[in-house]
Amino acid sequence: MGSRIEHRALFSPDVEAVLAATSTEDAIRARLAEIGGEHAELLSFTPSGDGVSFKLRQGISADRLPQAVRVIHKGDLMVERTQTWTREGEGYTGTATAVVSGVPGEITARTSLKREGDKTVLANLGEVVVRIPLIGSKLEGVIAEQVTKLLHREAEFTAKWLAENA
Repeated sequence: MGSRIEHRALFSPDVEAVLAATSTEDAIRARLAEIGGEHAELLSFTPSGDGVSFKLRQGISADRLPQAVRVIHKGDLMVERTQTWTREGEGYTGTATAVVSGVPGEITARTSLKREGDKTVLANLGEVVVRIPLIGSKLEGVIAEQVTKLLHREAEFTAKWLAENA
């Protein structure tokens, strides 16, 4: 059993504008440049008729890692993350997966982007699983906390992007 990740962000613009602010190539590259960390890179980008998928790499320098992580992992952490969005009704649903270099386990999430009243809601519901005896659950909690902080920073970036590019 892993550690749960939950995050919701509310935006005033419509679903299509929020999708564009989170999932166009220009927006992704700008987000990575601003908050992507060490060695951030867009590895692939594939738009389709009813959605988009992309893969990116983000790095966390060793000196910014919590002590619990530095005990088992020497050096910078590299995270490869894949996001897929597919139209569903008036909104979008998706999946997000991530693997962390040198850490046996994964991060998985279901994502949704839909209109609720006068707001567009970007929701993430996921789980972190680390397969290391004795300390895995502690690491799961640390990673889940860091992922939630990253999702919050990404939501702030998206709001800023929408304000500047709408």
